[in-house]
Amino acid sequence: MQPEVVSLKPGRGDHQTVVKRVSRKHEDEGHGGAWKVAFADFCLALLCLFLVLWLLASRNSERMQVVLQNAGANLIEDGQGLTNSLAAGSRGSMIERNPVPSRSEDPNPGDPTRGPADPRAGKPSLESPEQLQALARRIAGLAAEEGLEGHLRTAVTAQGLRLQLHDTESSGMFERGSALPAQPLRALLRKLGPLLAEVRNQVLIVGHTDATAYQDKAPGAFTNWALSSHRAMAARHELLVGGMPETSVLQVSGMADAAPLDPAQPKAAVNRRIELMLLTSAQSRAIAGMYGPADWGRTAADPSEQVRGFSHPPGVR
Repeated sequence: MQPEVVSLKPGRGDHQTVVKRVSRKHEDEGHGGAWKVAFADFCLALLCLFLVLWLLASRNSERMQVVLQNAGANLIEDGQGLTNSLAAGSRGSMIERNPVPSRSEDPNPGDPTRGPADPRAGKPSLESPEQLQALARRIAGLAAEEGLEGHLRTAVTAQGLRLQLHDTESSGMFERGSALPAQPLRALLRKLGPLLAEVRNQVLIVGHTDATAYQDKAPGAFTNWALSSHRAMAARHELLVGGMPETSVLQVSGMADAAPLDPAQPKAAVNRRIELMLLTSAQSRAIAGMYGPADWGRTAADPSEQVRGFSHPPGVR
């Protein structure tokens, strides 16, 4: 507000008198409530920012837990292991938590002084090519139900029944560059769980990738070795959820792109695959013997016996 000027008529011998009326409106505004409204708006915006950051952190943590769990990690202990990190997500997140099987839920706990009984005890062991081929036909039928007949290869070998679930140019078994199984593969593996629970044979689970490499070449960077291992562990997880006993798994490993099915095209889709080898009892014993107690003081005379223990190089005792 502009100062008001009031003029008085000057008399004889008098001087002109000016009176200024100063408004205090702007002074009063400094003690008003406008700043409180601005501060409240600032606090609300800051709260919204923190909420968005918390939601982003929860989603990233959930995806990391899935990857680590597929690799066999169990970073979250909930009670007695009834919920594992694959289904749980991160604490404080809005991710649904689903129970998964645990040893404490085993309906056949066995003698508590000797540990849980092996659920494979008393089950038949498939040894002959005819038995293994019959199982292969049953598995092919399950694959056809899930639309994966074009992704499955089976072969009866001297070691047992070899199953390959591979990518095609049109569809893959996992999300590209990820260890998250596609829905058809997840459904098939869960159907294979009860089937493998019917027999005493043990299985090897091996993951394979193509030769497409990650850009980061640092020693600690994520590589195809880690990806193939994570995918093999993800396959194991789905088989266990389906009902396969834990003792049915003899070995889980990743081979990256070291054993392509199509060496002429190392980046071909068929090289990206999960392999299940249902072993004969003799082959299971031979593989277990490779990592079991070794007779360090004896050199095997028969090369076939090298499988059952490590031998010393000449001159080493």
